[in-house]
Amino acid sequence: MSHFLPPSFLLSFPPHALQMFLVALSFAYFAKALSGSYMKSTITQLERRFDIPSYLTGVIDGSFEIGNLLVIAFVSYFGAKLHRPKIIAMGCVLMAMGTFIIALPHFLIGRYKFETSIRSSVNSTNNLSPCPALGCEGESNLSMWIYVFLGNVLRGIGETPVQPLGISYIDDFAREENAAFYIGCVQTIAVIGPVFGYLLGSLCAKIYVDIGFVNMESITISPGDARWVGAWWLGYLVAGVITLLSAIPFWFLPRSLPIPSDRGPAQCTPEQTSFIKDSPLLEHKYQADEPASFLEMAKDFIPTLKTLLGNPVYFIYLCVTIIQLNSLIGMVTYKPKYIEQHYGQSASKANFLMGTINIPAVALGIFTGGLLMKRLKLSIMGAAKFAFGTSLIGYFLSLFFFVMSCENPDVEVLGWHGYTWSAVVRPVGLFSACNSDCVCSDRDWDPVCGENGITYVSPCLAGCQTSTGSGKNTVFSNCSCAVAAGLSSGNLTASVGHCPHRDDCDRVFPYFLALSVITSFIISLGGTPGYMVLIRCIKPQLKSLALGFHTLSTRTLAGIPAPIYFGAIIDTTCLKWGQKRCGGRGACRIYNTTAYRIAYLGLTMGLRTVSFLLCILGFVLLKRHLRREERSAHQVANGGAELEVLRKEEVLASNSDQSLRTSTTDYNNTERETRL
Repeated sequence: MSHFLPPSFLLSFPPHALQMFLVALSFAYFAKALSGSYMKSTITQLERRFDIPSYLTGVIDGSFEIGNLLVIAFVSYFGAKLHRPKIIAMGCVLMAMGTFIIALPHFLIGRYKFETSIRSSVNSTNNLSPCPALGCEGESNLSMWIYVFLGNVLRGIGETPVQPLGISYIDDFAREENAAFYIGCVQTIAVIGPVFGYLLGSLCAKIYVDIGFVNMESITISPGDARWVGAWWLGYLVAGVITLLSAIPFWFLPRSLPIPSDRGPAQCTPEQTSFIKDSPLLEHKYQADEPASFLEMAKDFIPTLKTLLGNPVYFIYLCVTIIQLNSLIGMVTYKPKYIEQHYGQSASKANFLMGTINIPAVALGIFTGGLLMKRLKLSIMGAAKFAFGTSLIGYFLSLFFFVMSCENPDVEVLGWHGYTWSAVVRPVGLFSACNSDCVCSDRDWDPVCGENGITYVSPCLAGCQTSTGSGKNTVFSNCSCAVAAGLSSGNLTASVGHCPHRDDCDRVFPYFLALSVITSFIISLGGTPGYMVLIRCIKPQLKSLALGFHTLSTRTLAGIPAPIYFGAIIDTTCLKWGQKRCGGRGACRIYNTTAYRIAYLGLTMGLRTVSFLLCILGFVLLKRHLRREERSAHQVANGGAELEVLRKEEVLASNSDQSLRTSTTDYNNTERETRL
């Protein structure tokens, strides 16, 4: 089938073809944003299911960017010269396939077996055994997380053409005054996607991972437990189906559309004209429709890339966004986990709050920013100042997060003294006379809440002798260590799970959410204006490549490393690591909340501080460039006026010569007639 559509087919699409593309692209953005946010909502679920530390889940999360890295530069460059809607459609199909592969390990791996010293027995009284019942069978299946990694890589490859080719398609065929508004609408839909992604994550986190295959009455853990794993695989199946549906409309859209009448050279603003000198717009409109061989396009790639990076404004903008995205990606990736660990919320509630409170504020901010840019008709410099100002205000407000803290609990709550845990040297206070006869293991993590309101690491370490009931209703009796904690007599009992969280965190948490909403809205106001600076500071024929290389660079230098080193730093604040069935360190069970807060917030704010310093340099370069181009434009304008005068003189001279020749001819004809 030919890549070129017949004129009659093109005529059948206007005036609604662009609107159809806008709707299709918005749905594709929604689908990819939903699956991406769902991935982040399952970070703690993946840690616990595969018994891996945070930095390794960061590697899994960054594998999406690795997929982009493999193909984005070539897709952006060559895709701009081919059938862009169909390339986007193929990308959506690949995204769906990758999402399905992510869910595959659940159907290949065995049932989830968590650490516990409790023996399942319904309505009976049992003596507790300190020895774990779990064996080593199926340990090799834990390497199944590799499938999640590979599926996310494929999802990243499929997502590659959606942004650069989709945005450039809109900017090429939309009217000048509507382009920013349309792009703002698409980006707004892209932020609505995470709302549903986190809500889906919240729903799946409530459902036990092996729902339908185990007797839920025998499960002793609840969604708030550090060992709980939700049905993480279910959301990926839903996201895969939605992504597959998003590919359908693009197969029926045309390769190109008629160019709006206001996109000619005469309609360009002075700033745009200064940036796109020596590249007539009509020549650019449209190279994508002109046939070109693969070799010809390949030969132009390196020189074109050098030209792009030679633009100082584009280069500084690239550096600023790389640093800011390091801060943003690291913060967003581990924010649900921060809410879980610091404020004692369940994974389900943390995801629900992200989806219903934080993400809508971002969507509203991006939409409002695009609307303000359209209404205010901001220039390049105006858009840059607007984006910088909103980011700076959000930065200062974010400093208040440092004081909205929950301090570490008293050492008695954890069952040991001090804030370090060693598998070699037994922690002071963990073993005492009250549990010396129990032959307890210091490797277990099976917390119970004593009748005295103190959380113990395991029933054995609480000195409990017997248990009654089953599942979450298990009650431990004759817990002798409760006496040492303050109770002196009676049949002291303990229940499954942690004791209720501290009241001071419950009071601070609403303020944390309110400030998070405000800062998210203010920072996102500059999203669309900042993006338009990127589009308008480059030559039109470099637009697709510039967008693609920007995405490539930010994902390579921010999307891939940020989750990894954020996760590695968070791992250093772990107080108690879980143990794999056959030995070795598993997922973290509890963190030093003070160290977690300082590491998480400090790294986020430090990166943003560096980006602001580069912004100052960017403003200086942008201002110098605009002044230089204004002078050049003035000289060109003066030269054009002189040429116009010369042209008029030539026209007058030509007219005079023609009049003289006409007069001479008339005179000769008259004289000839007189002689006759």
